[in-house]
Amino acid sequence: MQQIGRSHRSVEFKHQNISAVLEEMGLPWIIGYKPKRNYQASIFGAIDRYLSSNEDIAYHQLPPKVLAVADDGATFVDAPRLEPQTQRPWQLERLVRKFDPVERDLRNRSLGRAGEEFVLEIEKKKLEKFQRLDLLKKIRWISAEEGDGAGYDILSFEPDGRELLIEVKTTNGAARTPFFISENECQKAAASAEKWRLYRVHLFAQNPLIFQITPPLNEALNLRPDSWRASFS
Repeated sequence: MQQIGRSHRSVEFKHQNISAVLEEMGLPWIIGYKPKRNYQASIFGAIDRYLSSNEDIAYHQLPPKVLAVADDGATFVDAPRLEPQTQRPWQLERLVRKFDPVERDLRNRSLGRAGEEFVLEIEKKKLEKFQRLDLLKKIRWISAEEGDGAGYDILSFEPDGRELLIEVKTTNGAARTPFFISENECQKAAASAEKWRLYRVHLFAQNPLIFQITPPLNEALNLRPDSWRASFS
C-alpha cells in the first residue's frame, strides 16, 4: 500500500485475482485470499515473470511427510460440480500450458506416493473405527507391491466387507485442478464400477481434503484424449 499508493481493499482484491489465476494453474491459493476471477489481462504477464524466476514454486512443491489422520470424516468433502467447458482468455490458456498442472503432478512421483500413503492411513483408521481389524489386515497397497498396471492403487474395504478399489490422484492445488487418468484406469473403472473409486486428494501441502468420484466417470468429469501412442506397427 505504501509503495503503490493504493487502498487496502485494492491490494486485497488484486491478491484475490492472483489466487484465481493460481487456482486455474493448479497451484495453491495465496493463504487468506479467496479467488476472484474478474482479473485484468496484465496480471498474466506478472505471474508468468514471477513463476519463471521462481520455478521451485511452480514445479518442485515437496509433499509433506505422512500426515496424522485425526478425523477421516472431516477430510472428505463433496466433489466439484461438473460445469460446461468455457473458453478461457488466451493469456491464461498460454500460462496454464506453460506451467501444466497435469504434467507437473504426474511427474511428481514423491507427491503421488505420499498421497497414496495418506489415503492408506485413512482407510486403516476407518476400519479401526468400526472395529473391523480382520478387514484392516487385508488392506493392500497394490501400486507399491505390484506397480501401476492394476488400474487402481489401494485395495480396501467398506465396514460391511465390500471391496474398494481405490485410485488415488494427488495435487497441492485446489479441488478443480485437472489430472491425468490412464486408459487402463478408465477401463478398470468401467469393469468394476460397483467397487472402483477415485479419491482426489487436493490442497495436500496445506490442509489435505479428499472427494470421491464413482463410475461412470464421464458423468462426473470432462474426459478428453490428451496424447497419442505412436508406433510403426
